[in-house]
Amino acid sequence: MAPTQTRSHMVRSNEEMIELVVAQDVARSPRYNEDIAPTRSAERTWSRWNIAALWVGMSICVPTYTLGGVLTAYFGLSVGEALITILVANLVVLIPLTLNAFPGTRFGIPFPVVLRSSFGIIGSNVPCMIRAVVACGWFGIQTMFGGLAIHLLLSSLSADWKALGGVGEVIGFFLFWALNLFVVIRGAESIKWLETLSAPLLLAVGVGLMVWALPHTSISELLAQPPNRPEGDGVASYFMAGLTAMVGFWATLSLNIPDFSRYAKSQKDQIVGQIIGLPLTMFFFAALGVVLTAASSSLVGETISDPVNLIGRIDSPGWVAIAMVLIIIATLSTNTAANIVSPTNDFQNIAPKFINQTRGVLLTGLVGVLLMGFELIKKMGWIVSDVSLESLYSNWLLGYSSLLGPIAGIMIVDYFVIRRQSFDLPALYLDGSTYPAFNPAGFIAFFVPVGLTVISLSQPGLSWFYDYGWFTGSLLGALVYFVASKLLVKAPPVHLPEAIPGGGAQRA
Repeated sequence: MAPTQTRSHMVRSNEEMIELVVAQDVARSPRYNEDIAPTRSAERTWSRWNIAALWVGMSICVPTYTLGGVLTAYFGLSVGEALITILVANLVVLIPLTLNAFPGTRFGIPFPVVLRSSFGIIGSNVPCMIRAVVACGWFGIQTMFGGLAIHLLLSSLSADWKALGGVGEVIGFFLFWALNLFVVIRGAESIKWLETLSAPLLLAVGVGLMVWALPHTSISELLAQPPNRPEGDGVASYFMAGLTAMVGFWATLSLNIPDFSRYAKSQKDQIVGQIIGLPLTMFFFAALGVVLTAASSSLVGETISDPVNLIGRIDSPGWVAIAMVLIIIATLSTNTAANIVSPTNDFQNIAPKFINQTRGVLLTGLVGVLLMGFELIKKMGWIVSDVSLESLYSNWLLGYSSLLGPIAGIMIVDYFVIRRQSFDLPALYLDGSTYPAFNPAGFIAFFVPVGLTVISLSQPGLSWFYDYGWFTGSLLGALVYFVASKLLVKAPPVHLPEAIPGGGAQRA
């Protein structure tokens, strides 16, 4: 039913939540569609356990499994130091995650709409597209892992399928690709259902794998292995470099967490759910990767750091089939939430009247295929190359993620300091209202730290700025945004509706 009122307004549904009553002004705006509209109170159904399950589902994936090995091989840390670094990093990243979730929970708005305050109604598309490129890249990589798992599953059941080789992997890629898009097109409740069902299953499987691997390795010997760094070097600089990389692993989600927190029942639910679901799951699954990699030589005769290929070497088709189904579920739960939801909303933000959720999902899928096109052609046998696009993308995306730090800092300062936790909700969907088309403060605060990061690559004296890129970027971005906002932008006061004693809602 079309809105009959001419002017949209806010109502307070409870002490925490603000809703938007949509009238003709917003409904007809080119910046609005139903899919990026504020969620209604009836749609805010995610409890702390749903949000914890979301993080369990996103954290249990192939890249998490390999983090411990990455830190020991490339960052000069011992096994014990690497695992501590992973735990600390995920405690640190909880800060921007929980803080940037606040506007989503209170106003029910997704990430692109939150950015309209700090970067402008049109300007928000710039950071949105930067975020979307990262997500589409990871979507392609994770779909490769899922497609390989489907190929190995069918290979364990059919010798004819196994004979397909790389062609079977490509077919598996597109089967898994279609499954991902189907889940997200069905909406937030579909993702909630998938994550809530898969989380306990994945945790149980992780515990089972740990029990299976422990008899085949010595934990004391693992922890006693010397770090891969010059003898006598202190651990501090290596720890900080590793910490920055590990924070960068979820730097993307610390931006678009409003895409999920908009469905939370309360601020307490989003905070407690994230604390329960993220740090310990990341620590446990990274530790599982270290233990299984160490045990692989005893289990299958050679050291293998990739869990998909490790399980594929097991000489038992039945167990391989079961394991591949579980890996498919794990990769699906990660990919749908972490890598499709954000770009879907980001693409809608460009032209909401022309790009709805379904079209945004399809665009995400198309970009993901294009980014992995070289790898797919190689698997088909049409070209021969030793270059692994998955490896190149993984390294590039982790480094690229560190450039997202300024956006996290800008979002936090804008909401808590400049706007004082108050948005003019109707104006976030209107041109020429409270918020400008482009907010210069946001762009200055973004490009100053990013520019310094790029310069530091060629200036040895500034190498620390790049090495600790997420921390330096987020802190400097926050500081510059605060100063620029005070000097350049006048934020008009916003009057939120008052709560009515005894319940109910009041208009503003």
